Amino acid sequence: MVRLAALIAVIGVALGLAGLAGRLPAALSADAPANVFSAARAQADIEVIAREPHPIGSAANARVRDYILQRMAASGLETQVQTQFSLRRATSRTSDPVFLGGPVENIIGVLPGRDRSAPALALMAHYDSVRHSPGAADNAAGVAAALEVARVLRAHGTPERDVVFLMTDGEEAGLLGAEAFFDSHPLAGRIGFLVNMEARGGGGLAQMFQTASRNRGAIDLLQSVAHHPSASSLSVLVYSVMPNDTDFTVSRAAGIDGLNFAFIGRQFDYHAPTSKPGNLDAGSLQHMGDQVTAIALAAALSASLPTRGPDQTFSHTFNDLLIAYPPLAGWLVLAACAGLLALALRNARRSGVLDAPGVIRGAGAAVYLVLFTGAVLHLARRIASDGRGFLEQRDLLARVTVWEIAILLIGLGALLLTIRMSSSGRSRLQACALALAAGAGALVFGWDPAAVALGTAAGVAGIMTFGPPVRVAPAWTGVLLTGFAAALLLQLLVPTAAFLVAWPLLAACLLAVLTTLGAGAPAWRLPVASLLVGAPVAAWLLGYAHGVFLGLDLPAVLTVFVWLASLVLWPLAHGDPAGKVGRSRAVFWLGRGSAACLIGGLVVAGTLRATPPWSERFPEATLVQHLYDSDTGKAFLISSEPRLSPWTRQVLTQQGLPPERIRDDLVGRRPVWSAPAPAEPLEATGMSVETLPDGRRRLIIRPPADAGRLDIRIRCNTPWAGAAINGRPADLLSAPGVWNRVRIAAPPGELVIDFMPAGPGTLEVLSMTQTTGWPRALRPLPARKTDEMAFGDSDTALVKARRNFNW
Repeated sequence: MVRLAALIAVIGVALGLAGLAGRLPAALSADAPANVFSAARAQADIEVIAREPHPIGSAANARVRDYILQRMAASGLETQVQTQFSLRRATSRTSDPVFLGGPVENIIGVLPGRDRSAPALALMAHYDSVRHSPGAADNAAGVAAALEVARVLRAHGTPERDVVFLMTDGEEAGLLGAEAFFDSHPLAGRIGFLVNMEARGGGGLAQMFQTASRNRGAIDLLQSVAHHPSASSLSVLVYSVMPNDTDFTVSRAAGIDGLNFAFIGRQFDYHAPTSKPGNLDAGSLQHMGDQVTAIALAAALSASLPTRGPDQTFSHTFNDLLIAYPPLAGWLVLAACAGLLALALRNARRSGVLDAPGVIRGAGAAVYLVLFTGAVLHLARRIASDGRGFLEQRDLLARVTVWEIAILLIGLGALLLTIRMSSSGRSRLQACALALAAGAGALVFGWDPAAVALGTAAGVAGIMTFGPPVRVAPAWTGVLLTGFAAALLLQLLVPTAAFLVAWPLLAACLLAVLTTLGAGAPAWRLPVASLLVGAPVAAWLLGYAHGVFLGLDLPAVLTVFVWLASLVLWPLAHGDPAGKVGRSRAVFWLGRGSAACLIGGLVVAGTLRATPPWSERFPEATLVQHLYDSDTGKAFLISSEPRLSPWTRQVLTQQGLPPERIRDDLVGRRPVWSAPAPAEPLEATGMSVETLPDGRRRLIIRPPADAGRLDIRIRCNTPWAGAAINGRPADLLSAPGVWNRVRIAAPPGELVIDFMPAGPGTLEVLSMTQTTGWPRALRPLPARKTDEMAFGDSDTALVKARRNFNW
């Protein structure tokens, strides 16, 4: 029972330390000293910038532009506006080429330095928002932070080099402002180091999640000046394989060194009408400002910018400590793990507490833990809410803390249950039945191959692993060996991510030496060592698990952290010292506790599904658009909601017909709900083809005056050469018979595509315009309640047209 009590204490201390590590700094008031960053001063700018939604090309965005220019001038910056039609080829999830474009107005302010020929420092943030969202976090917070950093830099005197403040336009439309700047602006070639500020929510710690390649100098700078940093090479690696992009993507592709910051808490407010200044966490703004200010001061006042070198392995720990080293040094960490584990094994063998079958069963228990926890967490996600995606998880984001508690309970329950079955014996059938039940339970909500695979694999692992009771020393040894194998594999394949396993493993091996693999006397040694070594490691892992929980709607991935926590918690949860296995009071209460955690977590998940969360603070997302086909004269009301809200269902059934699921490639990749609507003719895009004197063809596209976006799909049966869109070169239709997509935000009155066909051919053009609002010619939409909100592209009309041209 002593070990069980110590386990409870370690878990409590770990939760407390994790809470302290994730605590935000207090926001400094407007009367804070002039030489420090003040969130209150930045908040005053956010109140103005995020007064209303201001997407690219809107009058509201022009108001924000003028305000930023005024603020920059007041801070003594040399200002200019880069006005340009921007075009970039985007990464596509399909093989079809995709081009994004639109007219942008980048705002550039320069704080002059002593040496104006030296490589400049740049601070970047975008100032446009999406439709329907005031964008207090994304990205008025980044712009306001940059303006406040400019004021702080002025308070510190003249910098050694120019500092460029780049407020880009059109980021939400496809990184258009950044593309225009780094493609053609003269200042782009002078920038030697860049810091970008972003947000994917309205709270949480500001995470440094992306670097340029060869990041040693940047990480050295961050390590030397950061206050309470949240940064790791794991984040850099994970983000590099995700489909997400920020303006930093463009500067990174241009070969510019730098760091990318964002906070991702309170994700319910991301791209939502609720992203208002009052819903932004001032502590997150302060944390972002503290990080960027420290870096900006160090880089601007230094005689040189960071020097690039090989990528580093790095991670935050606690307080201001950021550990960084070359990836090759990871082998030294593994060598230390091997040495400590060998010492612990030698001591355990001398004590007679080791046996080979027990070690094998311990390793099998670790495998079962990973598979079983993954199956149950996957089941919990299916129970809590249908589907997966940003719209699908909004009901969970509205109660994100409750959802995270459910996951924590399930992870803890799975860990304790696995250890109980390992230590008590006679659990083979129980382990298999529980695993198969977890997999089968997910099938209640529809066919799920992941659930079948996890449940079946866990069941097989349970049958092969559990049987006679296993003593703590061999069981823990097997678990540690799985950790060493994983760390070795990561060090070989992705060395900058190996620390995630190697560091907890190093602590666990030290704990194994101090306690003779959990079997050493006196009885107080393991509880005390676990509090000193295990609790901080568990707290560090909780912090990482929290970040993954916020960043990915994939709870099953969190099983990795349950397994990593087992490296240091296993001996305490085992419950019995050397030589005592089987059933005991500790094992009994361990079983009851694990069952309570598992059942409690699943009940909480069920409660989330059964109780709607919508309120004035967390309104339900509603999304309705009018779709008119100008060729057929037919009209529809459509919605991309995964589950129709009551308001949307009311709108779609106005004609008395039930909505049905359809698929339209111009509307989107996923099926949408559709119902017939009265056919009110709306203006379609005009299209024509001209022959130029030099033999080139010119496709002229004239969208309606109220178009907020223009989507074009074009295909030709003969290849093109020398294509350009509004004068910008584009590798368009270089292969015959392939659909090419062009999406233009805030389209100009005329879009011109010039090209030289290889010979006679046929050009197919599909166009769809999206209006800036709900057209007056249509029946007005019903009023929404206070717990309902327009979301995404809702309250707009889509007009389709198709033309064929021959030459």
